[in-house]
Amino acid sequence: MMNNNLLKPLLLTPPVKDYIWGGTRLIREFGRQCSSGKAAEIWELSCHKDGCSVIASGEFAGKTLADFIGEHSEVLGYNCEKYQAFPVMVKLIDACDNLSVQVHPDDDYALKVEGEFGKTEMWYVVDCEEGATLIYGFKEELTRDEFRQAIEENTLMDKVNVVPVKKGDVFLINAGTLHAIGRGILIAEIQQNSNSTYRVYDYGRVGADGNPRELHIEKALDVTKLTPSEPFRAAEPVELKGSFNRLLAENDIFFVEHEQVFSEVELCADGDSFQHILVLDGEGVLSADSGETELKKGSSVFIPAGMGEYVIKGNCSILITEAK
Repeated sequence: MMNNNLLKPLLLTPPVKDYIWGGTRLIREFGRQCSSGKAAEIWELSCHKDGCSVIASGEFAGKTLADFIGEHSEVLGYNCEKYQAFPVMVKLIDACDNLSVQVHPDDDYALKVEGEFGKTEMWYVVDCEEGATLIYGFKEELTRDEFRQAIEENTLMDKVNVVPVKKGDVFLINAGTLHAIGRGILIAEIQQNSNSTYRVYDYGRVGADGNPRELHIEKALDVTKLTPSEPFRAAEPVELKGSFNRLLAENDIFFVEHEQVFSEVELCADGDSFQHILVLDGEGVLSADSGETELKKGSSVFIPAGMGEYVIKGNCSILITEAK
């Protein structure tokens, strides 16, 4: 039986990443800080070596989430026993400018070449400017030689599938799918716990060192699926007693729901998996047997597996992520 001291919600302080395409919304609206004055990504839930969440509440405050889990792996739940490492990562991404056109490897390739798992991810459009677009696969099927030629002749952007987006849209980006977030989009990303990214095209930009940012053409040629991507449709919202519930995505890795709480919602963290709560807007109170946790826009909360029933009251928009 799990120690009751572990069955408590844990507020997290996430690492902030400053990339050249980032903006200021994550600082202005979500209260994050970055010395450069802009922030591209917040890794709201992360146990990755390139940036790890830190516990900000309770007796474990100041400890990294990775260290806490290393000492108390039972908080992950039964679903995670099959994983060699923490399985998921949750991010907020502010694309003030276009992200590079890129692709992620699958598990087999990434484990062999990068020494970590590959990356399938899901995007939830939290907000976007009018006319915003993103890249999602190709318009038509290409051969490997045609893909290489388009890169070399700088005609790749004529081949990609450009999709207009609106608030609330959902995209499932399976490993091997060519993709890019366009400027003016604020996205919540739920992904495998991996940082393996292969850039294919980057608009000729240079990095902080003044040199062109590195591309990874040969690796991208190895892993990119050269057929058009199937459109992905998330479920429609379902009205419950005190919220609107929407299943966003479910696969072999993660399960993600959106709750638009207008009164209260009853939730449960059973022994199968931990949960992660990310507050996208509004405020509320999370009530469990261990007490109450105040929630506000940007709150990131780790819920240990087996904590049982809890309630969120208020008026807030939240994402709930579980490992599968």
